[in-house]
Amino acid sequence: MTLAVDASGIKVANRGEWMRQRWRMRRGFLKIHIVVDVEMKQIVTIEITDDRTGNGKVLKPLVEQIEEQCRVVKVIADGAYDSSSNFSFLEEWEIEPVIRVRNNSSRRARSFSAKKRVVMEQLRDRDRWKRWAHYSFRWMTKTALSVFEQLFGEHVIAKRFSIMARELLLKVFFYNLFMRLSHAPSASCI
Repeated sequence: MTLAVDASGIKVANRGEWMRQRWRMRRGFLKIHIVVDVEMKQIVTIEITDDRTGNGKVLKPLVEQIEEQCRVVKVIADGAYDSSSNFSFLEEWEIEPVIRVRNNSSRRARSFSAKKRVVMEQLRDRDRWKRWAHYSFRWMTKTALSVFEQLFGEHVIAKRFSIMARELLLKVFFYNLFMRLSHAPSASCI
């Protein structure tokens, strides 16, 4: 299975900007980290965190959840997931990392690691690396997040974190159901 990973913010409340400024309320949001199966174009797992949690810290638990059910071959992610620990984790699990590294990444590494190899390939010719590694498949996460927010809104209705998490899980279930129905063969094809 090839996975694409990304995150987006979901508002905790749908109150307007005027109220936030008038009453000096902190708006706050949840981060929904999604993993999309590139072949099926469905969300296979999510992680819900607060707005202070970095994206890179969530990659390991997401991949571990999926590895319990099927074999992951490749993980595609943006620069927010660029960390030595993520590259080491993916190398240890024999998963190909397709993670965009920073432009100022060091070519010097203590050992010949997966990150060093990716850094060398990207700094040599980033456009060639993007084509070769199929980095463009990241669009599936962007599309999934966009459709998700258009269908269900950019906010949650619940007030407690545990209920917010259940609400988002339910929305993901319905998103996947809609995706399956939209790709199902029509009755005229049978």
